[in-house]
Amino acid sequence: MTQPSVGFVHLHVHTSFSLREGALTLGKLLALARGDDQPALAITATNNLFGALEFSEKAAKEGIQPIAGAQLTLDFGDAGLFSTRGEPAHGRGPVVLLAQDEVGYENLMYLASRAWLDPEAGDLPHVRLDRLEGRSAGLICLTGGPDGPLDRALAAGRAEAAAARLTRLQALFAGRLYVELQRHGLPTEREVEPKLIMLAYERRLPLVATNEPYFAALSDHEAHDALICIAEGALVSDGSRRRLSPEHRFKTRAEMLALFADLPEACANTVEVAMRCAYRPLTRKPILPRFVAAGREEEEAAELRRQAEEGLAARLAAHPPAPGLPEEEYRQRLAFELDVITTMKFPGYFLIVADFIKFGKSKGIPVGPGRGSGAGSLVAYALTITDLDPLRFGLLFERFLNPERVSMPDFDIDFCQTRRDEVIAYVRKRYGADRVAQIITFGSFLARGVMRNVGRVFEMPLGQVDKLAKLVPQNPANPVTLKQAIDTEPRLKEAAETDERVGRMLQVAQTLEGLYSNASTHAAGIVIGDRPLHELVPLYRDPKSDMPATQFNMKWVEPAG
Repeated sequence: MTQPSVGFVHLHVHTSFSLREGALTLGKLLALARGDDQPALAITATNNLFGALEFSEKAAKEGIQPIAGAQLTLDFGDAGLFSTRGEPAHGRGPVVLLAQDEVGYENLMYLASRAWLDPEAGDLPHVRLDRLEGRSAGLICLTGGPDGPLDRALAAGRAEAAAARLTRLQALFAGRLYVELQRHGLPTEREVEPKLIMLAYERRLPLVATNEPYFAALSDHEAHDALICIAEGALVSDGSRRRLSPEHRFKTRAEMLALFADLPEACANTVEVAMRCAYRPLTRKPILPRFVAAGREEEEAAELRRQAEEGLAARLAAHPPAPGLPEEEYRQRLAFELDVITTMKFPGYFLIVADFIKFGKSKGIPVGPGRGSGAGSLVAYALTITDLDPLRFGLLFERFLNPERVSMPDFDIDFCQTRRDEVIAYVRKRYGADRVAQIITFGSFLARGVMRNVGRVFEMPLGQVDKLAKLVPQNPANPVTLKQAIDTEPRLKEAAETDERVGRMLQVAQTLEGLYSNASTHAAGIVIGDRPLHELVPLYRDPKSDMPATQFNMKWVEPAG
């Protein structure tokens, strides 16, 4: 069979979603791939799928085939084999998993979730190998490169352990396992490669070439080196710290074909893998959970009508209509709103929101009166979601919900900050702990913070760096970039021009500025699903929280369903 002329496809790439590891933003990565006319591309963040849906959408718009993947750390449970041979005695190593179909992506979401939800508190994210049993279908596995389980066993002189690990991977990924080769000029790569090739040929396994880029170009290597130091609390001058080669940059197809000219099959197989991965994550309309357990839409509509009519009667008994507003007008408005809500299939939404608001109020938890366009709904007033009579104040329902502009209804509700956890606990119990999660949020390196971080790893005087950082205007609503600050602040510009160390620090800081620096959870955002959430989105656990969070942020969790 003649291989397509594209020659090489990147299958092991770290974007900034590999937090404090990758220095490639999605925008920069896609621009590089587009500039080299690359037809397909995989991103494989370390132990997560944070950017999977965003990457899928943006790559597809650029005409590039997105391949959903992740670099997941597997625990082989064979730590004892290495207890005296120099390898860290935990029996773990990362592999690359790529989704070749929808089942594979569902399994990848499950495994990426388990990497965060399974480990004991304080332990690093990883997946026990037994978790893959029954969950490896639809996934292609690459053996992970120099840090992977095979390479590390071979580098430690444990050929029998490498063979045993390979046997276990073959059993899980029959016909879908590739032995991964990397060439960054590192001594361990040169030492292990012949052994890897021999193992692959003995087992009749295909070889695959990867580059594992962490940054865009050679000129970014110094900045990425500083990023690794920031992540590990090390100093650039520390000779024993983790280092990556300048060759861990995003290489062109021509460069990779030249690098593996003696093993053309390893590059050709990257194209084969891309052709096998014929699936990408897609956006979907919101999937609402059922308020009535295992109920039908008609039952929810009937329940909403009952609660709304009873609620309106109670409201009018407590607060009679204003003069000139007959009760019949309230009943007509209620019937109209209920018809619209039912037609747009949102009865469950109103019932769910009303349910946890009623719980909060019943427990004496302060709840706001409701803000925004939702105050225009009489149904919301009747259900005690809001506390403002929309007819008395002439508020329009159409501003909130309009059949001609179909979108999710959006109630702005305020709960007491010190007791909102009680409401969240109620929601988890009501709908199932595996169907409720918080929402992840990503922090970024901003100008002042990144200057201080880079100054520290470069061992610059703390007072000097702090003084320079304070020259950057502080505007949380519209952060000022470092370039803007240098262009508009003469003292900062002068310092960069007269002090070589300051100029170097500012240059590196500008390269790292804007990259994701950490993950945490949204202050009060909660997702409720109609099924276990890992079937819709991968899950994450913030070490500071007992509750899972989605791996997609607020912007992407809604289009995920």
